[in-house]
Amino acid sequence: MNDTINFDAPSVDTPTISSSAMLVELSISQWAGRKTDKRVTKKVKDDEGAIENSGSFSKNLLPDEPIFDRVGSLMGAMRTEHYHSTMPWANQGPRLLTTPIFFDYNKTLTALKQEQEEDALPHFFAEYDRMVARAPHKLAGLFDIYDYPDLDTLKQKFSVALNYYPVPTAGDFRVDVGNEAMEVLRSSYASYYDTQLKGAYKDVWRRTHDALANMSKRLEGKEKQRFHDTLVTNVTDMVELLDKFNITDDADMRKAKRRLEQALRGITPDGLREDSALRLETKAKVDEVLKEFSW
Repeated sequence: MNDTINFDAPSVDTPTISSSAMLVELSISQWAGRKTDKRVTKKVKDDEGAIENSGSFSKNLLPDEPIFDRVGSLMGAMRTEHYHSTMPWANQGPRLLTTPIFFDYNKTLTALKQEQEEDALPHFFAEYDRMVARAPHKLAGLFDIYDYPDLDTLKQKFSVALNYYPVPTAGDFRVDVGNEAMEVLRSSYASYYDTQLKGAYKDVWRRTHDALANMSKRLEGKEKQRFHDTLVTNVTDMVELLDKFNITDDADMRKAKRRLEQALRGITPDGLREDSALRLETKAKVDEVLKEFSW
């Protein structure tokens, strides 16, 4: 067993990242199709003798409407791909996207956005009035026509914007200040840059650890196991991302990728389900990797 590696993202010059990554911002707005029913909430609280802040009742305004459900699923797919393929950078803002991932990311997001805007949403808008007309039969006493926006208002509630930006360099200040003040600004941004990079890498390590820890737990015992293929693919996806996210060519990240490739070589979900010896052997290898790195 090798010594434990304490991972910490190195301090790097900003042009290193600026030339191998970019910032991407995905902005999504949508009508949720849900509404808190104050009347029912009050009735439940009164009937049960509950206090004011004990809960609330939220109703689905368009239940069992596959056309509307598809719109929500596509929005969810965009968010999932965005967070899977990027690293955090600014709080609640743009995320870091490395150039090796850009083309697949852009292709996937563009395709989902196009499907939403050219097919799913037009289909939903065309059927919306009929869905509202069906709602009283589904919601009964919960139905309230004032919960539903008119079609023109509804259309304004949906939007998807995908924007890319360069990662600013430490010297990219365009303000009229003296040399001393400029050095303060550059030093401040360099510190911010290192902090954001460390946070981005920490997120990658956390996601990898979580996938490995889940695999280890699910492979316990000798009995035949039931699990989804994602038990394996979630880990193999992170192995690939360890390479594509490694914009500073960090040695520890390269080593983690190599160790995981060795541990999972030839491993398939079906093989793990059927072979108890393989499960125990794989778990041992995964546990060894988990112990080797300080996540």
